[in-house]
Amino acid sequence: MLRGIDVSSYQPHSYGTDGLHFVFVKATEGRSYVNPKLAAQTKTARDADCVVGFYHFLWPGNIDAQAEYFVAKAPERAGDVLALDWETTGSGTHASNAEKDRFIRKVKALRPDHKVVLYCNRDFWLNRDTTSYAGDGLWIADYVSAGKPRIRAAWVFHQYTDNPVDKNVGNFPSEAALRQWAGAA
Repeated sequence: MLRGIDVSSYQPHSYGTDGLHFVFVKATEGRSYVNPKLAAQTKTARDADCVVGFYHFLWPGNIDAQAEYFVAKAPERAGDVLALDWETTGSGTHASNAEKDRFIRKVKALRPDHKVVLYCNRDFWLNRDTTSYAGDGLWIADYVSAGKPRIRAAWVFHQYTDNPVDKNVGNFPSEAALRQWAGAA
């Protein structure tokens, strides 16, 4: 399995990349927020030759507008991975299952050459998801041993801790396999 992290405005502009194969950077949230550290955090990952992914934190409503906003703000390079972050918002709401599916499909239509994955925690996957639709793959958050999420579904990324930073593993036998899957090979 390959190692990676995900970062947002809560992390510094630059961060350690030793031993990392991929980095997900928060790009957008809703229809008006852009991570102020997006460019710098992306540069850190690219300078380390990591596969780079970008994620959007989904709010309920205006799904097509959110997808268009995300695609307009997320950098675009062959091999970049796009992700939907589906979880409870700061106001205690969450997008519906249908909205989650619609967002993934809209982003895939707008960027057909990019992998689009779903990020959610184990509770959302087991108790809120009703379609098992994750686009090109599931990125599951379950804080247990790396690579052993407690789900039956196939997964491509596993976030296994948030201490001291969100750490992930990729379910790929090699960096070449990850790059080929992402379209960066």
